[in-house]
Amino acid sequence: MNLYQPLEPAAAPLIDRFARSITYLRLSVTDRCDLRCSYCMPERMTFLPRAEVLTLEELYLAARAFMARGVRKIRLTGGEPLVRRDMIDLVRALGRHVGHDLDELTLTTNATRLAEFADDLAAAGVRRINVSLDTLDRARFATLARRDMLDDVLAGIAAARAAGLAVKLNTVALKGVNEDEIPDLVAWAHGQGHAITLIEVMPLGDVEADRFDHYLPLDAVRRTLEQRWTLVPNAARSGGPARYVDVAETGGRLGFITPLTGNFCAGCNRVRLTATGQLFMCLGGEGQVDLRAALRGDNREAALDAAFARAMGEKQERHDFAIAGPGGKPRLARHMSVTGG
Repeated sequence: MNLYQPLEPAAAPLIDRFARSITYLRLSVTDRCDLRCSYCMPERMTFLPRAEVLTLEELYLAARAFMARGVRKIRLTGGEPLVRRDMIDLVRALGRHVGHDLDELTLTTNATRLAEFADDLAAAGVRRINVSLDTLDRARFATLARRDMLDDVLAGIAAARAAGLAVKLNTVALKGVNEDEIPDLVAWAHGQGHAITLIEVMPLGDVEADRFDHYLPLDAVRRTLEQRWTLVPNAARSGGPARYVDVAETGGRLGFITPLTGNFCAGCNRVRLTATGQLFMCLGGEGQVDLRAALRGDNREAALDAAFARAMGEKQERHDFAIAGPGGKPRLARHMSVTGG
């Protein structure tokens, strides 16, 4: 993993049965996190045994297999990717492919450890990151994340900016929690030179709370923001499901991810590989294919070819997200941290 090594001869590109080319991999390096955000996981979350998690070498081999089949963008996720020991070694190895086999290597983080790693990420070839931030109020942050770490997050964001990384904030819109703060978050982000994307709460896993109580449709949020600002549609795409506007008064960009009020699956170009090597073709679906067995088997390339062919044949047309009514159970039992954000 010390020097850039060209990929093996190109394998068959990843194209699903709806003729969608898969060019974007979200690669989870761990399900562990140092926060316990109430909409994401329970306070006493049970994490995977370490023996089940792919080694860094296996994660790298998996990434190379995807690149050989046409993936041009990789986003490292978790859990919180920066809590994994030596994770920066994987970033450096993948970063050597940027400009060759990869157009972009990015990261989604809660930023609690970003101040420690921002310079290393930039040196390794990462040019932009996503940071999850749902409030600027310290007491509210401590309640929502169940950890008093807002100062660490803000220090991480500042360090990323100083390292030359472009920062996009991701904010989950929560009715009755941060609903009143969303305009201020947008204004703060733009004032700092950061883009920001609002996300509807996703019904994944039992979180010891009723998501119906916190579900805030983003079409309602947008109408509220339009009373304050001029939102100008922007056709920019970042490779994900967000749709963007420019805020005329702030000069910044604002995104909306609407898994519940606005299905965005028609142009899906993404798959997710969990830290245990399970390939999920859709965040909102149950279908998965075991790549760990293929990676650890004797005839790796043939096993990977078979696994990828099965995955492309089973990738569903659209997700099945829905918010259950009051007291209802989430449709999907697994937590976001297990799948990878």
